[in-house]
Amino acid sequence: MPHKSVPSYRLHKPSGQARTIVDGRHVYLGKYNSPDSRQRYARLLAELAQPGRDAGPVTNDTPKSLLLVSEVLVKYLEYAEAYYSDDGKPGKEFKGMVDAVVPVNELYGNLIANNFGPLKLKTIRQHMIDRDLCRTEVNKRVGRIKRVFKWAVSEELIVPSVYEGLRSVTGLRYGRTEARESKPVKPIDERFVLVTLPFVLPPAAAMARLQLLTGMRPGEVTAMQPELIDQSGEVWIYEPDKHKNRWRGHRRRVPLGPNAQEILLPFMDRPDSKHLFSPAEAEAWRHKQRAIHRKRTTKIYPCELKAREKRRKKAPPPNHLAMEITGRRGRERISGA
Repeated sequence: MPHKSVPSYRLHKPSGQARTIVDGRHVYLGKYNSPDSRQRYARLLAELAQPGRDAGPVTNDTPKSLLLVSEVLVKYLEYAEAYYSDDGKPGKEFKGMVDAVVPVNELYGNLIANNFGPLKLKTIRQHMIDRDLCRTEVNKRVGRIKRVFKWAVSEELIVPSVYEGLRSVTGLRYGRTEARESKPVKPIDERFVLVTLPFVLPPAAAMARLQLLTGMRPGEVTAMQPELIDQSGEVWIYEPDKHKNRWRGHRRRVPLGPNAQEILLPFMDRPDSKHLFSPAEAEAWRHKQRAIHRKRTTKIYPCELKAREKRRKKAPPPNHLAMEITGRRGRERISGA
């Protein structure tokens, strides 16, 4: 009997593909709003309207040998969003993968994936160079593109020869390419930091001083909690539960000597599970200092009163600093949203 509800023609944002959902299955139709995808959608609706359609759920009827590059990208991003996640949220590597595959989708999204080869990868690489990406970033993104097709081979979505051909494309060498070189990131002069510290809020100053002493990353400092600091020895040991190499199974142990302990002591009077450095507390301290030193003699104009009211209505600052990369912004990149 005919299908009761008409499945809608939708946009799959991560890939820019058109898709529809039939009997719980996602059916990809090609580039969104393209004549080919509209034709495939119309053909699908015609098949669903046939009287004798009870043979089972409709699936994407594209044979694996005819999968488009964009369809491979869709499947990979669905896998990568879960694999490169941090506490259920897409991580930094997922965003990097999205940035890498955007030009692949733009230039060769409608190409049969088994026909993707080294020359097409070099064309994408040249496209990155023309967009003024530095040599090291180009090499990094090309490596991620290779990783996509390696995964596709492991899932038997494409033939192994595709990945073997892409492996022949070597990275750009210093001095042998027109790609620009990135400027080395140099450390800031410690004198500038020390001169600035008296003018920043106490929590921020303490965090900066800790980084100078220990070499911790900003995310490791903001995540400090009493329960993560072993205070049993003469030298305290801070072991963050989140760090750069956690996914490799490595442990991160930061020794905190007498100078670091002196910095931390004013912030240790809180429950073990609370963060040491709280933007909410820093903001409260700032307002308190302003109230102490304010000796206003001029009239407060109505515009200033309105501005104060707006500031009061704003959302309160968070209880601790956290750096997150949301999946939504990354997923929108591939569709150009």
